[in-house]
Amino acid sequence: MFKELEVPSYGVALTLAGIILAIIGLIIFFRRKYNSYKLDQLVAANQNAKDQFLSSRTKYPEMDVFKNSGSFFNFGMASAVALSLVAMSWTTYEDKVFIPDDALVMEEEMEVDIPRTAEPPPPPPPPPPPVIQEVPDTEIVEDVKMESMDVEEDTKVVAEPVKQAPPPPPPPPPAPVEDEVFVRAEQMPRFPGCEDMSGTNEEKAKCAEKKMLEYIYKNLKYPAIARENGVQGQVVLKFVVDKNGEIGKVEVLRDPGAGLGTAASDIVMGMNKLGQKWTPGKQRGRPVSVWYTLPVKFSLQE
Repeated sequence: MFKELEVPSYGVALTLAGIILAIIGLIIFFRRKYNSYKLDQLVAANQNAKDQFLSSRTKYPEMDVFKNSGSFFNFGMASAVALSLVAMSWTTYEDKVFIPDDALVMEEEMEVDIPRTAEPPPPPPPPPPPVIQEVPDTEIVEDVKMESMDVEEDTKVVAEPVKQAPPPPPPPPPAPVEDEVFVRAEQMPRFPGCEDMSGTNEEKAKCAEKKMLEYIYKNLKYPAIARENGVQGQVVLKFVVDKNGEIGKVEVLRDPGAGLGTAASDIVMGMNKLGQKWTPGKQRGRPVSVWYTLPVKFSLQE
């Protein structure tokens, strides 16, 4: 059974360099060879071969470079075949990232304490009903005194100035409303890199999870103090993916210690430097901030 030929990048480079060096070596060899012939030696060697001058391409047969054309052609064909074979067998290897099979599965069930969002104050209680008091019937005697309302011509009427009440103060500005952070949204946030693919939201979510795990376990650095002391385990993080797709407010819910929690937090915060932002979660068609829980496993490979 034949095994498929696989040539890495350095193999292609070495083959190309070898062919170039061989060509340069042949040029130098034949150049020195033909420069080694002296004119006097050529004349003395060919003074009795005057009939050969008519059939030869050159005056002196020793200087005929065309007699090696067949060898040069075979060398060129062999070099071209070798280079083509190596180029077609050029194989590139992707960096293999070790991702645990149950990377997104938490080892133990745990309750994630999510802070409550700001709730509007309850409405004020209704006012008490008015109390109706009975008024006894009394006889009201009115002492009506009639005054003359006639105004004479010499009477001066002085208008009293009307006092205006000062305008009421402007209402205080409303308190800033904090963005509500959802524990669960109709469409959860997604790691960047899969939005251009065609497919359903579920397929894009699976693709985003795969790319997120590849990013995490490719860039995750095992703390030296944890490696020396054999500390391993699962770190559980929660962080907010805001409505602009940026990461913020990272909290460590479970930390085995020895710097594992800090290493996982640094990886999550580094997502803001990727150049591409997360696809924010959506609730009723509008982007919202969402809590995201992520387990990160640290294991020492023997």
